[in-house]
Amino acid sequence: MARILVVGGSLGGLMAGNLLLRAGHDVTVLERSPRSLEGRGAGIVTHDTLRAALRGCGLAADGTLGVAVASRVLLAADGSTQATWAHPQILTSWGRLYALLRAALPPEHHRLGAQVQSVAQHAHGASVQLAGGETLHADLVVAADGIRSGLRAQLAPAVQPQYAGYVAWRGVCDEAALSRHTRQTLFEHFGFGLPDGEQMIGYPVAGSGDSTAPGARRWNFVWYRPAAAGAELQALLTDADGVHHPDGIAPQQVAWRCIADVRQAARAKLAPQFAEVLEKTAVPFLQPIYDLESPQLAFGRVALLGDAAFVARPHVGMGVSKAGDDAVALVAAIAAHGATPAALQAYAAERLPPGRAVVARARRLGRYIAAQQPGRTRPRSAAEQLQVVHETAIEASGVDLALEAEAVVPSGNS
Repeated sequence: MARILVVGGSLGGLMAGNLLLRAGHDVTVLERSPRSLEGRGAGIVTHDTLRAALRGCGLAADGTLGVAVASRVLLAADGSTQATWAHPQILTSWGRLYALLRAALPPEHHRLGAQVQSVAQHAHGASVQLAGGETLHADLVVAADGIRSGLRAQLAPAVQPQYAGYVAWRGVCDEAALSRHTRQTLFEHFGFGLPDGEQMIGYPVAGSGDSTAPGARRWNFVWYRPAAAGAELQALLTDADGVHHPDGIAPQQVAWRCIADVRQAARAKLAPQFAEVLEKTAVPFLQPIYDLESPQLAFGRVALLGDAAFVARPHVGMGVSKAGDDAVALVAAIAAHGATPAALQAYAAERLPPGRAVVARARRLGRYIAAQQPGRTRPRSAAEQLQVVHETAIEASGVDLALEAEAVVPSGNS
């Protein structure tokens, strides 16, 4: 049995903690927030690999995870159905997975308010220094602390997120607040809207109390819109009091003028059903889209996992699945090599290629949006629109990912 510290208590850290604990290790998940993270995040598309990781955590990875849809629908600007595609999926939410993973991890293996300031290593182990002076010792440390990872900043300071040239407006709207027409045309599908240079997607997720009953669900949407680096992006990340939030703005801090502008844009650009969702979502928020690739995942007795290692644009719908794959591979490597640097090197060798490939694939899917500039918008052809419907948030095969990695050079902002 090894002593392992997991830094970061989001979904990737919780999956790693649960899997390592069930493999017989003494694990503590350290979350810097003093409060539970319930309510954060929005919708998540499940894939076979994610469900396998959840089963490894002892969870029932079945239809109870969320809302099942049988097909995808592309809506034209007038609200009519432009295309449909039969593709069953189960759509869940960040909050649902967080609650399940937290409940599976015994409280003595999870600490809130544990802010890690630094990591140190020696011949037979590693230690982390917490704010307040406490030092914790372990055989291995797993950095699952997200895109702004503090441990990655210490170990690989040159690895930084790269802005992709556009943002995602996000939110969830109660099904009961929407008109009957919108409920009937959206809630049985994974929905798409493709105005020139932009992309709207959305799907049903569980509502209050994890209810999946018709009428009690919510609609989760993501609307990708170009926003040039510099003044345009800075304006979006500046709150109503004039405070700029360069690393991302909290939902409640988004300026009301920006929200009014995006609702007006929805009325002008999107199908009426999507515009109604934007109008009736209480707190739309925005997320700048980034790429992140770490060329190294193992640093002696410290490993990067999840978004601390790779961040792919959300078009692939693989963020949580990728973190689950990382956690499964980490547990297998420790089982094969013990809690040693050799195990982390084996883990890195397995996870670097798929990490690079999924980032490359996400860049390709988002390049159309990132390339748009005023006066340069090129409408998508009908075939290109169908390609978006068929490729977004789809689990690619290993062969597909290998070809993607060869075809796309993993550098630059688009």
